[in-house]
Amino acid sequence: MARVAEIVTRRPMMPAQAMAAVRERFPFAKYLPAVDAGHLNIAGTVLRHLRPGARVLDFGCGPCDKTAVIQGLGFQCTGFDELDDPWHGIEGNKEKILTFAREFGIVFVRADGGRLPFSKESFDLMMLHDVLEHLHDSPRELLNDLLECVKPGGYLFVTVPNAVNIRKRIAVLFGKSNLPSFVDYYWYPGRWRGHVREYTKGDLLELANCLDLEVVELRSCHNMLDKVPRRLRPFYLAITVLFTGWRDSWLLLGRKRAGWRARRMLRREEFERLYQGWVPFPG
Repeated sequence: MARVAEIVTRRPMMPAQAMAAVRERFPFAKYLPAVDAGHLNIAGTVLRHLRPGARVLDFGCGPCDKTAVIQGLGFQCTGFDELDDPWHGIEGNKEKILTFAREFGIVFVRADGGRLPFSKESFDLMMLHDVLEHLHDSPRELLNDLLECVKPGGYLFVTVPNAVNIRKRIAVLFGKSNLPSFVDYYWYPGRWRGHVREYTKGDLLELANCLDLEVVELRSCHNMLDKVPRRLRPFYLAITVLFTGWRDSWLLLGRKRAGWRARRMLRREEFERLYQGWVPFPG
């Protein structure tokens, strides 16, 4: 079987072909969703705004399933992850991930908790898929650091679960939680690595504003269709055509403006107006 990297060098794949190649070679069959909608949605978004050959960094790439789809389209992808989820530590799993990345020609860089090992303005696109909702602290410093690695006119591409999708709205109406299972949270070994803060459309608008990004795309999407029972999918898809904010995920694509500068602190008057004296001004 020819390495995907060699095939792509000769001729980039179409999104469905790239997804099929990932399914054929991915070493963790149960990890991939049964429905390709999420991966293809990401691939289509990238192709609408960048040409193959552009440099892409997938921050928090995990086992590189999404990274590999984008690499298959002809982009130059770097995956960056600490690989510290519990399942990553099962014997042989890290080696399988690294082998899979090499098969697709992905440059995989292990995070070590230190500074980002990338040059400034070296990537055309920075991707974070299903990452932000896991952060225990504000994403402010991380995203500003990542944006410093993006070229002027380049993009930040984020997907996150919708905090108010239809399943969660119904759960709350029936007195259930819209948060991860309490039992999962209670028995989790070590520091919780599940969802901490999910996002709404308004949150992502505020995020783009705080980062001084031009919003290119901001829309709901179906990234987790496999979690909807098959018999209910037609109804779910029909109702979310009318109520798009009920879909399972949000997608934000923001462009880095010319002359962009990281904004890491509010001015004192802005800070005091926001916190009204309950939080002391830092420094």
